[in-house]
Amino acid sequence: MALGIQDAAFGDDDEVMNEINMTPLVDVMLVLLIIFIITVPVMKHSVNVELPRAANQPEVVQPTTVRLSVAADGRYFLNGTPVSDDALPALLQAEAARQPQPDLHISGDRAVRYERVAQAMALAQRAGLRKIGFVIEPQNP
Repeated sequence: MALGIQDAAFGDDDEVMNEINMTPLVDVMLVLLIIFIITVPVMKHSVNVELPRAANQPEVVQPTTVRLSVAADGRYFLNGTPVSDDALPALLQAEAARQPQPDLHISGDRAVRYERVAQAMALAQRAGLRKIGFVIEPQNP
């Protein structure tokens, strides 16, 4: 019987509610108001400090590049100058001692044995050069 009374009281009408519920909006606005009330006095009581001024120019030091080329017959060229196998370690050590340390770019001929390029890499590593890269030509499609 109670079910019948409740059904009669609420009705079976599924009407669409066409009014906006303002309660959540008011709640959000009150919370924001409380936050602003708390933070504004904190911002007013800040300490004024005059910071020193300095004219500072960033120093841009570009490391130089050392080019080590290995020709097809196995000869070494340091920056385009022919170098013997015996003189190459001393020249690489001199380059490694420079500050800032230069980048070493190794370019090997296509026909050279890989052993010669690997020897050049090992000499550069023993000399103390930390930045070693390879120079290649891009392949045309």
